[in-house]
Amino acid sequence: MVLGALAALLEMEGDISVAARALDGQEALDAVLVNKPDVFITDIEMPKMTGLEVAAELKRLRTGTRVVIVTTFARSGYLRRALEAGASGYLLKDRPAEELADAVRRVHQGLRVIDPELATEAWGELDPLTDRERQVLRLAGEGKASGDIAGELGLSEGTVRNYLSEAISKLGAGNRVEAARIARTKGWL
Repeated sequence: MVLGALAALLEMEGDISVAARALDGQEALDAVLVNKPDVFITDIEMPKMTGLEVAAELKRLRTGTRVVIVTTFARSGYLRRALEAGASGYLLKDRPAEELADAVRRVHQGLRVIDPELATEAWGELDPLTDRERQVLRLAGEGKASGDIAGELGLSEGTVRNYLSEAISKLGAGNRVEAARIARTKGWL
């Protein structure tokens, strides 16, 4: 419903056309590669690939498509990760519809559009986790055992325990579940 509404609102603008819609991250990436839009609008959380993963892949492939994240996640950690992944825009879903159209136009012109409140917050607390610690902690937060995480990531069980120990220590948590909760709350997972 939200996807259809967003597309309909943008189609009402005379200078914006919607090239494709996608229900998951992999479908979105494929659609961008086929349609080559100037601007790609995505959420952070999607099945198969997150919006951040799609943005990073588009950056890696040097497609030239600019990315705007439209999400409910008002967390500075997500904003920082979105910018690192190559996003040019980061807006919250509760903003008026005309702001999205304006953001698309501005991003198309090569500008950055960031929710002003988040922009101020984003440069506060830095994410202490490495990418691998984040991967391991995300899987642990899903309830996976160290052995399962090791198998999934191609690591030894001891290495997984080391990554978890480091993440727990960096976050000042008592255990892996608390560490995952803290990291998720701050937008680092």
